[in-house]
Amino acid sequence: MPETTIPTESQPGRERFTGTFLVIAIAAAVAILHVLTNGRYGFHRDELQFLSDARHLDWGFVSYPPLTPFVERLSMAVFGLSMVGLRLASVIAQAFAIVVTGRMARDLGGGRLAQVATALGVAFSPLPLFEGTEFQYTTFDYLWWVLIAWFVIRLLKTENPRWWMAIGAAMGVGLETKYAMAFFIAGVLGGMLLTRARRYLASPWFWGGMALAVAIFLPNLIWQVRHDFISYHFLQHIHVRDVGEGRAEGFLLHQFIVCANPAVVWLWIPGLVAFLRDRRYRMLAWMYLIPLVLFWAGKGRDYYLAAAYPMLMAMGAVAGAGWVAALRRGGRLAVEIAFFAGLAACGAYACALIVPLASSGPLRDFALRHNGDLREEIGWNELVRTVASIRDSLPAEQRGNVGVLVGNYGEQGAIEILGPAWHLPPPISLTNSAWLRGYPQPPPTTLIVLGVSQKDAAQALKSCRVAGHNGNPYGIQNEESVYHPDILVCGPPLLPWPQLWKKYRSFG
Repeated sequence: MPETTIPTESQPGRERFTGTFLVIAIAAAVAILHVLTNGRYGFHRDELQFLSDARHLDWGFVSYPPLTPFVERLSMAVFGLSMVGLRLASVIAQAFAIVVTGRMARDLGGGRLAQVATALGVAFSPLPLFEGTEFQYTTFDYLWWVLIAWFVIRLLKTENPRWWMAIGAAMGVGLETKYAMAFFIAGVLGGMLLTRARRYLASPWFWGGMALAVAIFLPNLIWQVRHDFISYHFLQHIHVRDVGEGRAEGFLLHQFIVCANPAVVWLWIPGLVAFLRDRRYRMLAWMYLIPLVLFWAGKGRDYYLAAAYPMLMAMGAVAGAGWVAALRRGGRLAVEIAFFAGLAACGAYACALIVPLASSGPLRDFALRHNGDLREEIGWNELVRTVASIRDSLPAEQRGNVGVLVGNYGEQGAIEILGPAWHLPPPISLTNSAWLRGYPQPPPTTLIVLGVSQKDAAQALKSCRVAGHNGNPYGIQNEESVYHPDILVCGPPLLPWPQLWKKYRSFG
């Protein structure tokens, strides 16, 4: 494509700095919203797994690299089990991603309008909004993608090859956060090779940045080698499950309604076109297109590409603001009002759906009816309390050597993190990294069993009976209440514990 000049706002430096302050204000407002609402329900089942793994730090885990549990360990040391405190790192990461995206627009030549439009586009998009509501590795993964895009813009704008060191550092930290970073790295390297940025192959700073990325990722790579690349087998299993359950369907459609606010289609599509037509920044177009094709062809889930949209929004906002600036005042106001009204309407709907705005009433009911992730935050305290009551009802001889065998990582985390308040023993789990930790010595002779049907439990354990039921006082239907309603009391395994441990290892 021929190189074109992207129209930019004609604004003095003061106006651009004003835009920066507004971007920071937007990020701060989003952060305050999350802080005020993040203590509403309970921990999500994924958060419970992170909390459990945070108590067993290692250079790797079956489900993910080590960075996220490490950050959660630090948060636990500072905040204890405060949901607001433990989710604060996610809130800060998401707010910082908004600020960095606004800075992208500024570095691409955008003034106040472009910066504000970009920041609001990210702040009001469904996936970024979600990332501030829970402690997830996807939150930090999102930030590293955004940072890499910004560093690439700085590299291409200044032509200073030292930016490769920052790019490499962010890549390495990203690989220690989520293995899907490899797809974005493919986009960066592919984009470099397909554009004039390939000249950096001759730069020692490029190779230094790549060496830094490998060095940061090396501890986890060694852990994988020592554990026979168990995470690769886990990811294969999860991918087959996701495809079989239809979780990969609608990938292209959901790029428009999940990864980004539907109203900002008027930013990111023009942004992609502008990158393709701009010789200096064309590399960033390939940084989006290559992962898009890889995820689509590989049947990835819709949200995997969400972090690639901020850079497109930034470029689209710069081009759009330049185009709007050339209109007459009436036309300019009409376009701006239409855009921001659409953005606000879609953003308000996303907030009502994703953010726990209310602890009761119609807003709460709407969110719980349509948001499965919020439903998975309900019932864990009740589950732990029920297990404790079942334990207390056992005869003294059974209470003296009882264990809690769980069927999934949510139950594992609930018993391990919330159970000590009820003096419950650590959970026994064959799922993910808990399997690597083994079973207690000496093994218990009586088991309270969660997350397993009586029929399945009877195939592995002796003398199983239903002793209680799993649910919540709100009548909310989620995975635990629907699929794992029974809590059992069983005797010891039919097989010796070593054989049981080998036979029933699971991924989830």
